[in-house]
Amino acid sequence: MEFSHIPIMLAECVDGLAIRPDGIYLDGTVGGAGHSKEIAKRLTSGHLYAIDQDPDAIETATARLAGLPATVLKGNFSGARALLAQQGISQINGALLDLGVSSHQLDDRERGFSYLGDAPLDMRMSQSGPTAADLVNTLDREELAKILREYGEEPCAWTVAGRIVAARAQHPIETTGQLAEIVLSAMPPAVRRKNKNPARRSFQAIRIAVNGELDALDRGLDEIFDLLAPGGRFCIITFHSLEDRLVKQRFRRWCTACTCPPEFPVCVCGGRAKARAITHKPLEADDAEQRENRRSRSAKLRIIEKI
Repeated sequence: MEFSHIPIMLAECVDGLAIRPDGIYLDGTVGGAGHSKEIAKRLTSGHLYAIDQDPDAIETATARLAGLPATVLKGNFSGARALLAQQGISQINGALLDLGVSSHQLDDRERGFSYLGDAPLDMRMSQSGPTAADLVNTLDREELAKILREYGEEPCAWTVAGRIVAARAQHPIETTGQLAEIVLSAMPPAVRRKNKNPARRSFQAIRIAVNGELDALDRGLDEIFDLLAPGGRFCIITFHSLEDRLVKQRFRRWCTACTCPPEFPVCVCGGRAKARAITHKPLEADDAEQRENRRSRSAKLRIIEKI
C-alpha cells in the first residue's frame, strides 16, 4: 500500500517555523514527508533531519525527499539528541512534531490500528516489540482498566476491562474486530446508539500504551527544546486532549518567568522565561481543510520560540 498522509495545516507549520535557508531543522514525525518536503524545499545551505520509527515511513520519506537537503533517520523523536549527535548536529533552528497515528497506519488495516473492519490486533508504529494483542491478552483487569481510563478517558473502563478478561478466558483476542465487539458489549445502550464508534477511546488507549506515546512525548519535548538555538521555533500538532494538555503545560512552563507560589507578594525566584509564545491559542484547520481531511478536525497547532 502506498504511504498516504495529508500534511495538516501545512502552510501554518511552514510559516510558524520561520525557516532560514541556511538553518538546521528537525521533523520528528516524518510520516509521508508532506511537511518535510516543504521545509526542505526552502533550504539552500541548510539541512533537514527527519525521524520516524515506522519502516514504511522511512522507506517512503527517503524516496520523497531524494535530491533535497534532507536526511531520514530511523528512531523515535524522544531520542532526537542522540540521533542528531550521530550526524554531528548539536543545535537546530526549528522542530516540528505531528503527533498521533498517520493516515497510512489507519488505512492499512493489516497494521491493526483501526476498529473498522477486522485485522490482526497489532498497533505497533515501529512494527517491532509487543503487540496490542499481547497487551490485551496478558494484563490483569486492574492494569487494563488503568490504561483505558488514563489513556482513553473511557468512563466504562472497569467494565470494558472485565469483558476483555472474560473473553480471553474463552479464546485469545487476536483481531481488531474481536476487540471492537468486546468493547461494544460493555457499553450501555444509549452509548451504542451514538454516532461515534464506542470503541474509539479504548483503541486510542491501547495504541498509546503499546507505543509508549505519552512517555515518548514527555521525554521528546525536553530533548528537542534543549536542541533549539535561541530564536528557534518549536511547532507541535496534537490530536487528543492528553497529548495537547502535556504540550500546553510544558510550553506554558517554558514561557513563564516567575515560578514563585501565587501567594508571594513579590517575585523572589529571579526566574527568566526560556521561550515566548507565538500562538497564544492553538491554531486549528480552516473549514476547507476540515472538509477535505477529516483527520484535521481534531488537530491543534501550538508554536513557541526559544529565547
